[in-house]
Amino acid sequence: MPGLTPIRSSANTLVVQHGSAADFLSATFPTLRHHEESANIVFAHALKLLGSEAALTGCHFTNESDVSTWWKQETRTSQNHVVEDPTGGSNGNSGSGPFWLTVWSSPSPFIPPTLDIVLSCVSWTLGDYPIFLWTPKNLTSMSPSWLIPRIELLAEHLLDIVPPRRVFSVFGMTPLVKSFTRYWSDLVKCPIEPEPFYAAYYSYCNLETFKESKEPLPRGDNDNIRRANIEDLTAVAQLCKEFADDTVYFPLEIDAATIEARELISKGLIWIYESDGEVASICAVTRSTQNVSAITKVYTTPKWRRRGFAEHLVRNVTRRLLVDCGKRTVTLYVGHNNSAQRVYDRVGFVGLCGKEKVNGVEDSLELGLVTGAPRGHW
Repeated sequence: MPGLTPIRSSANTLVVQHGSAADFLSATFPTLRHHEESANIVFAHALKLLGSEAALTGCHFTNESDVSTWWKQETRTSQNHVVEDPTGGSNGNSGSGPFWLTVWSSPSPFIPPTLDIVLSCVSWTLGDYPIFLWTPKNLTSMSPSWLIPRIELLAEHLLDIVPPRRVFSVFGMTPLVKSFTRYWSDLVKCPIEPEPFYAAYYSYCNLETFKESKEPLPRGDNDNIRRANIEDLTAVAQLCKEFADDTVYFPLEIDAATIEARELISKGLIWIYESDGEVASICAVTRSTQNVSAITKVYTTPKWRRRGFAEHLVRNVTRRLLVDCGKRTVTLYVGHNNSAQRVYDRVGFVGLCGKEKVNGVEDSLELGLVTGAPRGHW
C-alpha cells in the first residue's frame, strides 16, 4: 500500500510510493496516456513490467474518475501513514523490486490532486536503469519556488528507500535532472561526475513530418533491410557492443552484448541493413506504448559508414512503425553533438540540426554520480 506524506511547505502537496506497476498505473495512467510522447520512458517501462495482457484489460480503460476513486481509497487508508519501502527493506538495502515515487498537488484539500513529477527506479536484464524523472508540466512555466520543494521531497524519500550507490545516474528533462542531482549530491555527500553522461535532444517523427528518400535503396542481392534473426546473433551482438563502447560511460563486454542482442532478436525488435552478406547497420525498436514507439541503438560499423545505410534503415523502420503498425509518433534521443542528427533530420525527425525546437522537442540530460557502483546499461 503506498503512503502519503505532506510536503513540508504545503499541506496540499503529497508524495506517493508505488511498489508495483499496477499501482503506479492505477494512479497515473490517464496523465501518462495524455502525454504519451514525452512520458515514453516511464510509461513504457511500467507497461512492460505490468504485462501486456493486464495493461490492455485493466489500465487501458482507467480514466480520471477511476483515479479520483483511487485517491479517495488511498487517502482513507493512509492517514498518518509514513512512506513505506515497497521491497520491505530499509535504508542501505535497495531491495529487488521496482518502484515509483510520484508527487501530487492540489490548491485545496477538497479538489483531487494532479500529478506533478514521476520518479522511476527500475531495472532490466543487464542491470539497474538510471533514476528516471518526468513531469507533465510545461518546463518553461516551472519556477524554482514550484520545482525545488518537490525535488527535495523526492530526494529525501528516495534516500529512505535505496542506498546512495543505487543512484549512479539520473536521466530526464534537463531542469529536473539538474535540480534533483544537485540536491541529491548535497544530501548524500556524493560528488557529481564532471561531465554529463549524456546530453541529448528528444525528437519525434510522425506522418506529417516523415520524409521519403530521394535516393532509392540499392536493388539486388547485395543490399537488404530485414528483421534480424537468430542466425545474425554474433554479428548483431558485435554491433551492440560497438554502439555501447562509443558511449564511453557504459561499455559492454561481448557476453553482455550477446545477451542484449539475443533478447532484441527473440522479441523481433532489431532490424539490420545487410550488404554483401554482412550486417552493416542496426536499429532497435523499444519502449512501445499504444501510440508511440522509440528507436534506439542506431549504429553502423566503421567499415560500412558514409554509404547512407543508417539513413535507409532508420527511414524503413520509422515507416513500418507509422504506416504498418499505426503508431502516431516515433521518438528518439540524439546527442547534442552527434552527427547522426543529419540522418534523423532527413528522415523527418523535428527540431534537429539547429532547426526550431517545436513543441515536443525537449532537452534531456543524464548526470552521473561518483558512487563506485556498477552502472546499468540502457
